[in-house]
Amino acid sequence: MRFDVFTLFPGMFAGVFDDSILQRARAAGLVEIFTHNIRAFTRDKHHVCDDTPYGGGGGMVMKVEPIFEAVENILGVEAQARPPLILMTPQGRVLDTAIARAYARQPRVALLCGHYEGIDERVRALVNDEISIGDYVLTGGEIPAMALIDAIARFIPGVVGDPGAPHQDSHATGLLEYPQYTRPLEFRDMRVPDILLSGHHAQIEQWRRNQALGRTLERRPDLLAQANLSETDKKVLRELGWQDNQTR
Repeated sequence: MRFDVFTLFPGMFAGVFDDSILQRARAAGLVEIFTHNIRAFTRDKHHVCDDTPYGGGGGMVMKVEPIFEAVENILGVEAQARPPLILMTPQGRVLDTAIARAYARQPRVALLCGHYEGIDERVRALVNDEISIGDYVLTGGEIPAMALIDAIARFIPGVVGDPGAPHQDSHATGLLEYPQYTRPLEFRDMRVPDILLSGHHAQIEQWRRNQALGRTLERRPDLLAQANLSETDKKVLRELGWQDNQTR
């Protein structure tokens, strides 16, 4: 899968994609990530990419011309033939597992990183989707773009060592993930639960499911409203104090 990132600050991505799982995915040819400096597509000698907003107000606004030039030069002029272009913005729909999984099925995705006070509204004529990573504002779209690429890449076959892991993590099933343990067996009077040492796989799976239910009820009860709950799940939750109409 190929990612194209349009940004004013390509240096911010150095290192992030050159280590750990994404680095191995790139080396294996599973993921390609290209950053494109929007400044390279300006036509003035100072490579100006921002200007003061019409109507007054503080801050600077990213100019429309260099963004159009960058996108059309890299992705093509014909809109129907271009891969989806995602604008990273706090005004977008909030990133979740379903979004990441859906984009992982695309062969190529492009991301546009806003900066300063925002972008010229006319840039949205290029955009197919707008995504936020939360209800807060950062200094630019670069960090959200990194988060989105990482989230998408985990669903690409071969990127994660255990192919089932992305489908079991927090939010992938609608619940928070169950607790995980590894060696040593005991550390500072904190011991691994005996059930995980039992070898009874069905009992372990049920324990993990119950732990995920309890953790979700405690930390993110709002998620239960959309979770696919069996009657057994509901029984476990009721024993923990949940009521059927609590989140529905």
